[in-house]
Formats: sequence, structure tokens, C-alpha cells
Amino acid sequence: MASSPKQSDSLSGGVDVLAGLLALVFPGAGHFIRRERLRGVYIALGVLGLFLTGLLLGGIDAVDSREDRLWFLGQAFVGPVAFAVDWTHQSQFKAYDPGDLADPPPTGLRPRSAYPGELRERTNTSAGDVWVWRPNAEAPTAEPPSRKGLAKVNELAALITTLAGMLNFIAIVDALLPGRVVGRG
Repeated sequence: MASSPKQSDSLSGGVDVLAGLLALVFPGAGHFIRRERLRGVYIALGVLGLFLTGLLLGGIDAVDSREDRLWFLGQAFVGPVAFAVDWTHQSQFKAYDPGDLADPPPTGLRPRSAYPGELRERTNTSAGDVWVWRPNAEAPTAEPPSRKGLAKVNELAALITTLAGMLNFIAIVDALLPGRVVGRG
């Protein structure tokens, strides 16, 4: 039997590029624009909730495009939220070794997380102002201002945030390629 006109009009086959792009920009936005508002809200809550759970479990270090590049490829499907978290992690929580800042600075120099007894401070170099680690003279054995999550916890957090990206990838494909409603017969 043929499907009713109401069913075939509500969802049509083909490619919805705008919905796919919006789903990539923000989880659930592609379905929201296609007038599947409740579904879009559920997708946003599921993807962002899973991503936030990973961040709460392992900290901001769970999203690291420099040290954990393969994990970040999956996390990137969460959209600009993942890139904002990574930018914050790279620019606000990491710094360079002062000995690495030769004149001129070596190519491929990467910032790192702190070791115990180190503080972060801004230093003026020939390459511009950069953050460097310096020993904490007042408390040489003090905990660092930020540190990488413990092994299994960091791995689980990276996995959970990557699963959020993969879940949103499925939602992006669903928004980009809406299916046809098949009538019952």
C-alpha cells in the first residue's frame, strides 16, 4: 500500500545540506531546523551531556588536539564546543619549558602540562609573549596548577568525549540524509 500524503510530505528523501551543516555546528540544530524540534533537543542534550560527563570525569585535558590527535578527530564532531575546549586547554593550561625557548625558537615546539613544583608565568621572547614553566620557590613540592588526568580516568574521559562526537556524527548523517517514511501495508 502507498503511504498517506501526510507521511510522505513530512519527510522526503534527498540531501538536506543546510540541516547537515547546522548539525555539524551545534548538536541537534539540523533536526531543529527541519522542524523535528523535540528530536533536536534530545540530540543536543544527549551529545552535550555525554561530552560534559567526559569533561567532568577527566577534566579539560580529556580534549587535547596536540597530544591525543586521534581522539580529537572523533571529539571534533561535537562541533565548535570541542574546539573551544581544546583552545582553552592549549592556551590557558599549558606552557613551554624555559630552556626550549632558544633564539630563534626551534620549530615544532609544543607546550606541555606542569610538573609538581612549577608555576606558569608570561615571558617576553623574540617570538613574542609566551607562557613558560618556572620552579615554585615558595613550595618546590607543591601540586601543579593543572595536571593530566590519571591514566585510566583520562582514557575513559577521552573515550566518553569521543563517543559524544561519534553520536553527533550519526545525528549529522541523519540530518543530512533524511529517510523516507515507509507506509504500513
